Amino acid sequence: MKGLALPRADWPLVIGGALLVCASYPPFHLFVPSFICLVPAVWLIVAGAEDQRPVRRRLVQGFWFGLLSHGLILYWMVIALWHFTPLSALGYAATITILALWTGILFWFVGWAVQRTPLPVQLIFPVAWTALEWIIGHQGDIRFPWLGLGTSLTGYPTIVQIADTIGARGVTLLLAAANAVLAVAWLRRDRRRFAIGSVSGVMVGIGLAAAYGAVRVATLESRLVGRVAAIQPSIGFSDKHDPALFNAIVDSLLHLSQRALDSTRPQLMTWPEAAVPFFFDVYPDWSPRIGAQAQASHVPMLVGGLDLQRYSNGTYDYYNAAFLFDTTGRRDAQPPYHKRFLVPIVERVPFVNPAWFRKLQWFGGFGIGKPGVLYRIPMGRFGVLICYESAFEEESRDYRRRGADFLVNITNDAWFGHTSAPYQHAAHLVMRAIENRIGVARAANNGISEFVDPLGRTYHVTRLDEVTFIADDVKTTDVQTIYSRVGDWVGWLSLMGTAMVAAMAARKSVKREELEREE
Repeated sequence: MKGLALPRADWPLVIGGALLVCASYPPFHLFVPSFICLVPAVWLIVAGAEDQRPVRRRLVQGFWFGLLSHGLILYWMVIALWHFTPLSALGYAATITILALWTGILFWFVGWAVQRTPLPVQLIFPVAWTALEWIIGHQGDIRFPWLGLGTSLTGYPTIVQIADTIGARGVTLLLAAANAVLAVAWLRRDRRRFAIGSVSGVMVGIGLAAAYGAVRVATLESRLVGRVAAIQPSIGFSDKHDPALFNAIVDSLLHLSQRALDSTRPQLMTWPEAAVPFFFDVYPDWSPRIGAQAQASHVPMLVGGLDLQRYSNGTYDYYNAAFLFDTTGRRDAQPPYHKRFLVPIVERVPFVNPAWFRKLQWFGGFGIGKPGVLYRIPMGRFGVLICYESAFEEESRDYRRRGADFLVNITNDAWFGHTSAPYQHAAHLVMRAIENRIGVARAANNGISEFVDPLGRTYHVTRLDEVTFIADDVKTTDVQTIYSRVGDWVGWLSLMGTAMVAAMAARKSVKREELEREE
């Protein structure tokens, strides 16, 4: 542990920064911490220049900053993964350690680049932070785009309406820049004019974002798509895996759906992720019963379940899936949607052939789906997001570009327990709605079920563990946003900017070495 030691002066900044990062996200979701949570990180990087071994110090600073901040935010992983393995603490430790290593590299890179280029930390830090956020969301089988910095402001949707142009990643860039500017303003507070100008610039930026948001709220024209009902059966995690309860679970879902049909008259009924507890092939009477309800009510039903695909050579694949029963009661008129972005370990073993682990219970071997089906029903066209696919901005954007009028997110958050995870999970949909100016209906097994309008405002929100249903109007717009057309352009520019800064710094280092050799 000696190699991970830090000077005492660094620890208050590490701990304070981690606490502020945690406070900016659900369930706290405080406004001010989003703008100052990375100020201690910038101070740490600047202080690292005073050390005789700045590389080591910054790596260690970043490691501890990342470990504590992610450790506080993701503490729920221990509880959630306990359902799957008693080694959940190891999975949690591995996750936050990987994220901490990335943060350590970021601290080192920013300090190194600031020393070797004429560029200020106020520019390098936000660009590098945004690039790192992009990398974490695209690192192959272990990608985990959970709660980018921009998502911390989803509790205040008016302030992030600019996401229709720059996306959630763009909001991250602006927030990281605000943090860096405020950090340097304090360090140079003896230069009164500079400090006041820096703080004023941040305040003007917040004001402009709020003004843009107010204009969009006042002027954005939405239209009614139709009425959607979402079923929240609150089936316990262990109950969903007890074969003795399977038929009773389907009975309860059909009963709750009938109550919703009788009292709310929806145009689409949605069940949560994995609501049907096993394969239709194994329980052949389930599909006709669900189909009969859809046919009798003339209401299509979107049902979460498992899909099994057998092949002629005797092999098979199984998928976390969603099935659409149309008004004739058929579930094969449109193909099932197969989840594309799978939870590492639980749904898909990273980097290896999952078939090797089929004999191990709870070791993921789910198949990876193809780009989502765009379902067409009388009330409109919609795409499905299963579980934490709501955190992946590209799928929602793809649906919108292909003509989706609204999105349906089905999820089973029962494994999260009474932690902050369900609140963190739901926050992503605010950004997806704003980025694409599209409405969202969410059906969660034990909550949070809700609706989100194209301005990112949530309504008809349920409490956790309620056995209930909700029904409300889903709205959309005919706006094709810049973000929907172009995509995550801020993320790509941040990657390019980081690469250019690295090239500048490396070139400077090479020149310095050449001069030293000549001397």
